[in-house]
Amino acid sequence: MKHFLIVSGGDIDDAFACRMIEKEQPDVVIAADKGMDFFYRNQIKPDFIIGDFDSAERESLCYFRTQSNVQIRELCPMKDDTDTESAIRYALEQGAEKITLLGATGSRLDHVLGNIELLGIGLKAGVPITMLDAKNRIRMIDKGITIKKSEQYGTYVSLLPYTECVECVTLKGFKYPLTDATLTGFCSLGVSNEIAEEKAEITFDGGILLVIESRD
Repeated sequence: MKHFLIVSGGDIDDAFACRMIEKEQPDVVIAADKGMDFFYRNQIKPDFIIGDFDSAERESLCYFRTQSNVQIRELCPMKDDTDTESAIRYALEQGAEKITLLGATGSRLDHVLGNIELLGIGLKAGVPITMLDAKNRIRMIDKGITIKKSEQYGTYVSLLPYTECVECVTLKGFKYPLTDATLTGFCSLGVSNEIAEEKAEITFDGGILLVIESRD
């Protein structure tokens, strides 16, 4: 499975991001604009850099322009999509079968929500995109999944309906199970559940769910 890892320009825990790159061993590593500052600080060479470079440090860009085997695509600042979206679409063009997104969360809630929206690009393409930071794993799903307790990402599992209605939601192996429930907007029913058994199963009919695994 061809795995692309993208580092965007949000808040980045350098130690965590370095561990994830070492653990995941992605086939291709991409810096989206300010994400290149992470690579510069840690003296890691990305395979590809993309962005309009309105937020990255000039020192980082100048350095990587001198490095061999680093491809750089400079985008026009007057564009409709974000640098992160451009990086995701580039990864898909290059045959990505799995995408991990770091640096996509932070204090800019507009960017965080916008990046969550981008998970739908992968969903439509049949390519799973996972947003990660030191405390959260965020996925968008349109079919059921199983989460093993030994592999869960943190303590809590929250399910938020992304579409207007998600029907027949059944949760097994959770502290708070559900059977054929309907999740709709403007309701916090799916927030902050916990896995109680060796594995937890999420099934539903129709709609799209955000699955957020978190720890304090």
